[in-house]
Amino acid sequence: FGLDTASGVMRWLDERGIGVPVGPARVPIVPAAILFDLWLGDARIRPDAEAGHAACAAASRAAPAQGNVGAGAGASVGKLYGMARAMRGGIGSASVRAGGFTVGALVAVNALGDVIDPSSGRPIAGARNADGTALLGTMQAILAGELPAPFQPGAATTIGVVATDARLTKAQANKLAQMAHDGLARSINPVHTMGDGDTLFALATGAAGRSADLTLIGALAAEATARAVLNAVRAAGRLTGPGLPELPCASDFA
Repeated sequence: FGLDTASGVMRWLDERGIGVPVGPARVPIVPAAILFDLWLGDARIRPDAEAGHAACAAASRAAPAQGNVGAGAGASVGKLYGMARAMRGGIGSASVRAGGFTVGALVAVNALGDVIDPSSGRPIAGARNADGTALLGTMQAILAGELPAPFQPGAATTIGVVATDARLTKAQANKLAQMAHDGLARSINPVHTMGDGDTLFALATGAAGRSADLTLIGALAAEATARAVLNAVRAAGRLTGPGLPELPCASDFA
């Protein structure tokens, strides 16, 4: 559910003649990915083509909202010990600049693992202890012998996009997306599990007017991605409501 949004994006682009020239037509190429957030809210409400079209129409240069909005509305983290001990995830953004180039990241954080502050190595959101009063520290618990029960496959995923104003080839953009995953590894633990379908897309606007050293741009992408993950959970709010699990947010344990 949710992949239909790409059809709305394609329609918006097609209406404006944006796409790859193919004979008599221009074909918009719109890759897509979704996250699994059906644990929270009404599973019958799903993003559709109209939502994708409306998102394009609403796009602006204003700073994007963060936390439990958009793709982050139903996001959660720290689910290896069950939803009852999980916390709120969300969507976050960040950008960094060096060498005359900017790299930004927008990440919807819906991971099985904990969100870790790379500066301290400590979890700021994730699985909680049995009575829910403190962060457990999933990896520390696993290493101490407190093993989680098998979790339903496909019940999580962190998705996002990294973008730069440098000029990149298609192959370089693919490498940029790969390097950006290092930012997920710095800020989520465990990450890339069998229950996660972590996916990052990359794009280059070329607005800087010149090519860049991909080592530099990739390093910036990893940094922006890690910061965006932290911003996502720090901006999240507590979720309460009839029939909903009571999931705290990072600010409850700050």
